[in-house]
Amino acid sequence: MKTPEPYVGKWRITHMDEWDQEFVDLMVPGQVTIRKDGTGSFQFGAVQGEMDCRIDRAGGDPILVFSWDGSDECDPASGRGWVKVNGKQMEGHLFFHLGDDSAFMAKKTK
Repeated sequence: MKTPEPYVGKWRITHMDEWDQEFVDLMVPGQVTIRKDGTGSFQFGAVQGEMDCRIDRAGGDPILVFSWDGSDECDPASGRGWVKVNGKQMEGHLFFHLGDDSAFMAKKTK
């Protein structure tokens, strides 16, 4: 699957509802990367994940939805999420399988 251009790039996480910015930037500056080939990755706090992205057109404006697999403090973790992009601003929501979830905001850096 090819990811539409507005989503592709590196995004700096600037806000998460459930965690403060100090935690978001604990290991590296919190970030999301979305690639043209429909894959991506993210890291915030001690959480990192590899993303499998798709465009969902059901119910209104298209959004990018994803499943993810990775780790949280070196323990296996997985989940799902979605993002919408408006210019250089991203908003989305990240869900841990059977666990926490958080809305987030990000700003395009590349």
